[in-house]
This record gives sequence, C-alpha cells and structure tokens, in this order.
Amino acid sequence: MSQHQITSETVARTIARVREQAPRVHVITNSVAEAFTANLLLAAGAVPSMTSSAEEVADFVSGAGALTVNLGTLDAARRVGIETAIDMAKEGEIPFVLDPVMADRSPGRCAFALEIARARPSVLRGNPGEIDSLCRARDLEPLPGALAVALRSVVAVTGTTDHVTDGHRVVEIANGHALLSRVTATGCAGAALTAACRAVEADPILAAVTALVWMGVAAEQAARLAAAPGGFAVGLIDRIASLREVDVQAEARIEVRA
Repeated sequence: MSQHQITSETVARTIARVREQAPRVHVITNSVAEAFTANLLLAAGAVPSMTSSAEEVADFVSGAGALTVNLGTLDAARRVGIETAIDMAKEGEIPFVLDPVMADRSPGRCAFALEIARARPSVLRGNPGEIDSLCRARDLEPLPGALAVALRSVVAVTGTTDHVTDGHRVVEIANGHALLSRVTATGCAGAALTAACRAVEADPILAAVTALVWMGVAAEQAARLAAAPGGFAVGLIDRIASLREVDVQAEARIEVRA
C-alpha cells in the first residue's frame, strides 16, 4: 500500500488529478441520494454510473475506476446487485468504498456490511454509531483503529471532526459545516467522492482525507453565501466544482496524529 504525506498540498494535487483524469465511479446508493450524488460527482470532474441491476452491474463495474457501495436502500434485489458488484470489483482489482448506512439500526444490515467487508474495501466510511456497531459485532474495542486492523481497510469516521485511520496512521480533519446534516445525501455523496479520489490515488488514507477536505471546505464556502439548506445544497455542488488549490492550502484543517 502506497503511503504519501498527508498535507494540504497533497490533498490539492489529488483533487487536481480527479479533475484531470475524470475517473468513472460506479455507485450503488440510497435511492433518495442518486441524483444529488451523481451531480456532485460531475461537479468534481468524475463520471458517475448508477445501476444496481444484477443483470448488468458487473459490466458497469468492470470498466470503472472505483466502486461505491452504500447500504441506504437495502432491498433483496439491491443485495444481489451489491454482491455481484463486489465480486466483479474483487476480480478486477477495482477499489471500492463501503458506506454502512444505518448499520447501527439493524442487526441484519450490520451483518451484511461485515460480510461484504471481507472483500476488503479500500475505505469504510461511516458515522460514529455505524462504526461502533460494526466494532461490537466483531467483538472489538469500539475504536476505528481496531476495526481498520481487523478488516485491513482504512476507516473514516465522519463527525464535527473527521477521523481517518488504517490502525497505524491517524488523520483528523476539522473542516465542514452544520448545514451538511440538513441536506439529504451529503454523506452518501461524500462516500462517492471518496471513491473518485481513490480511483486516482493509491493511498486510501490520502484519498479519504482528500474527499473529506474537499467536501468540508466546499461546505464552509457554500455556507458563507447561503444560510438555509436549499441554497446551501446548490452552493455545495458549485463549490465542489470551483474549489481552488489556493483555497485548499489556506482553509484545510488537517492534523496527522501518527
């Protein structure tokens, strides 16, 4: 696994590579999040594809730069599509990001998340409750680092301060805005943005940090212009598209703990 220095400069360069390389990201996500996620990926410079149909998802994943699996809408057909997509990603050595949405609300959902995590997602991205539920189900200490070591994946925990770890390195990101929690699909879109970054960056920690900084700084900029959720949602997509290297270097709040 490649390990790069985590700085505002390396984050800015990763953003630039997403825009230059325009990776295609195949996304299986919550049905209420699909349009917003696709629009945010397009704003970032990536190319989204979105089918979850088991009959065709393998063909879409096979040519993608990365895969995002979000458990938000977890019906029987989507489960089959997810399993098919992950099998293809594993076969083709295509990195994937797992977002175990509401794994803390349903034991069955938590078990399914851990089952597909055996395929070693590059990044497992969730909120504290979701990550804690996965730790408990594995009889682990409720620590992101313990889960990262057990799954041999990077774990990104979102919150007021985001934490990213592989069990050895720990990075904290203090960017973001409260309005992110007032607009549906921002977390789902953030996971897809992580996959876009991972498609161009071999180090999954740098990819995860880049997506969190990109979303966080863009959110702060959008909130300066829009004080309510509707305008903020539009502004966020605009700022994802227009964020400059100088903005990242000036506004990213990154702390490397190890």
